[in-house]
Amino acid sequence: MGKQDLLPGTLDMMVLHVLTRGPLHGYAIALLLRQLSADVLQVEEGSLYPALQRLERNGWIDGEWGMSANNRRARFYKLTAEGQKRLADERASYREISGAIARVMGMA
Repeated sequence: MGKQDLLPGTLDMMVLHVLTRGPLHGYAIALLLRQLSADVLQVEEGSLYPALQRLERNGWIDGEWGMSANNRRARFYKLTAEGQKRLADERASYREISGAIARVMGMA
């Protein structure tokens, strides 16, 4: 994850969210997370790929093999209907938790 640790489950939520843009392979997911966070979040392979496997095992994403833009074999992941439901639940929970933290820290 780099220098910034995440709350448990946050990586899963962010992966599900970026997959709302359409099918992506692992490297593209990591790159997009880094770009969207203005280089604050740098997800390492050792964190990302176990998360992708867990999300696929839970039925929240589907993966299939294809060819990347640079003509390499890559596994592309897409969000399932169950994944969309899970993302909605995760967003609601995150809003509640982040709001509570902001109140404790005097930022709300």
